[in-house]
Amino acid sequence: MEQPFSAKKTIDDFENTPASTPSRTRRMLNKVPEVTIFFWIIKIMATTVGETAADLLNTKLNLGLTYTSLVMTGLFLITLVFQFRANKYMPRNYWLVVVLISVVGTLISDNLVDNLGVALRTTTIAFSIMLAATFMAWYASEKTLSIHSIYTSKREAFYWLAILFTFALGTSGGDYIAEGFKLGYLNSALIFAAVIGMVSIAYYFFKLNDVTAFWIAYILTRPLGASLGDFLSQPHADGGLNLGTEGTSIIFLVTILSLVIYLGKTGMDKTLIPLKEDVSGKISG
Repeated sequence: MEQPFSAKKTIDDFENTPASTPSRTRRMLNKVPEVTIFFWIIKIMATTVGETAADLLNTKLNLGLTYTSLVMTGLFLITLVFQFRANKYMPRNYWLVVVLISVVGTLISDNLVDNLGVALRTTTIAFSIMLAATFMAWYASEKTLSIHSIYTSKREAFYWLAILFTFALGTSGGDYIAEGFKLGYLNSALIFAAVIGMVSIAYYFFKLNDVTAFWIAYILTRPLGASLGDFLSQPHADGGLNLGTEGTSIIFLVTILSLVIYLGKTGMDKTLIPLKEDVSGKISG
């Protein structure tokens, strides 16, 4: 939901600028994509894959929560290393990390609830506090929470930590609401979609701060995607469409891959960068 800066160059323009010019004083280019409709589509699908893939590995392949968590956390950390080593946004790197962090965030919540017996209300409160603490530390250090300014390793570390907690919070909070009120998969998805719609209305018509709107929507897409995943994968008797975790995961992964390839070729989600930026992180045209 964040709006682009008023005076910018594209990444291609930036890379073709001589190294001696002032605009190349940054350590790296912005590491995340522009927030477009494709961003939200892939994000919701990645969230759905996080839910169905975790269930697939845990139950259908009989790995169990512990081994599934270890394997997926290892894969996530490996991909995160490549993401940090890149000096600009690369669709394949970025979205692979998002898919894997969605699985890991889901597993963190599931381990606490299923393995350790922690109540969903408790995990929801705990992850809310952790996310709020991350935002406070991020803002205290960098004076911004904007995803348009992820161009240092410190900011990227804050960004991915916040993303991890949004997935864990979305899992716990979504399950808590759905199970506590016995809403069912489809009704839960419709409710979360409606709340996201209200956030969009507040942003477009009532001038809700763009950073605030973005992060609220980002958190809410996690339970939305999880509810959609359950609705598609679960048996008819449980209120689902009975596509199975395998079928749902494959459909969404193929769709995500197709969109990422498209974005990589067109570059339409390349981040625009400001012409000048002072040391405080404030933008000037």
